[in-house]
Amino acid sequence: MLRHELQDYLNGYLKVEEFKDYAPNGLQVEGGDDIQTIVTGVTACQALIDEAIKLKADAILVHHGYFWKSEPEVITGFKQKRIKSLLKHDINLFGYHLPLDAHGELGNNALLGKLWGLQDITPIPGLVRLGRLAEPVAIEDFKNSVSKSLDREVLHLPGGKERVQTIAWCSGGAQGYIDQAIEWKADVYISGEVSEQTTHLAKECGLHYFAAGHHATERLGIKALGEHLAEKFDLQCHFVDIANPV
Repeated sequence: MLRHELQDYLNGYLKVEEFKDYAPNGLQVEGGDDIQTIVTGVTACQALIDEAIKLKADAILVHHGYFWKSEPEVITGFKQKRIKSLLKHDINLFGYHLPLDAHGELGNNALLGKLWGLQDITPIPGLVRLGRLAEPVAIEDFKNSVSKSLDREVLHLPGGKERVQTIAWCSGGAQGYIDQAIEWKADVYISGEVSEQTTHLAKECGLHYFAAGHHATERLGIKALGEHLAEKFDLQCHFVDIANPV
């Protein structure tokens, strides 16, 4: 598959033109023209690049790429090393951030809803979602279920009732959306990260909050996207999960 064909397909499939993002979506570092082997992962760290080199990948596809608005513009230090590694081995780097969180089928939030068996998911524009468990369950049982599903112990900030059913969630660094969860009167709000004030908001506003891990809540989308490409275009796609406790 040619690089520009893959880029055109991904940009259209993920509807990148609909998003005002914090980093460019699409091709971020140009490598070779022909793509047959792709490595997918959450973040384009050096460890992921090194694995891609070992696998002789033609492209890396990630959720967290480069050139964020808040980062220095100069290419020095670790940033220089990463980009030098990509260019030396002729590896393309594609990054898709908010479009991959929001996608209705392969997005992080859509797949988290399926993972937790949520129903009646409100068709809300944007990133944050609201759904319901089939039956109310004890909060401790639901916490254990979420922890098991993500293979990590979630941080639980208690503040609500003992049995829960309505769940609001948003992957990654989305602790600020707790205000939306409060407005919806959700029993539980789940995101990846947590802030100091979240403890007080959960307790004072009567809901439980789970910090389930930025990395852990954003593995599903990029893995599923690689599997989709492998099936549709007969590409070799390898998901590489670089461990991250955050």
